[in-house]
Amino acid sequence: MKTIKFGLAFVGLLAVASSCTSVKEYQKSRINDSDMELSSRKSEKFEQAFYLYREGASGANGGKSGGGCGCN
Repeated sequence: MKTIKFGLAFVGLLAVASSCTSVKEYQKSRINDSDMELSSRKSEKFEQAFYLYREGASGANGGKSGGGCGCN
């Protein structure tokens, strides 16, 4: 039983140690691409427009004035 625990601990340690690698300079350039961003401007703009339409309120974000009834 003790050797099984030691073996599992060793395999776990090996898995953790093998996952650490250094990133080279030429590989870091892909991180700054616009495709790699968590939220791009297009999706933020779409989500904001959807939120404004759904809520029917203007708020402080420069949205349309007026209520949700369609009268501006």
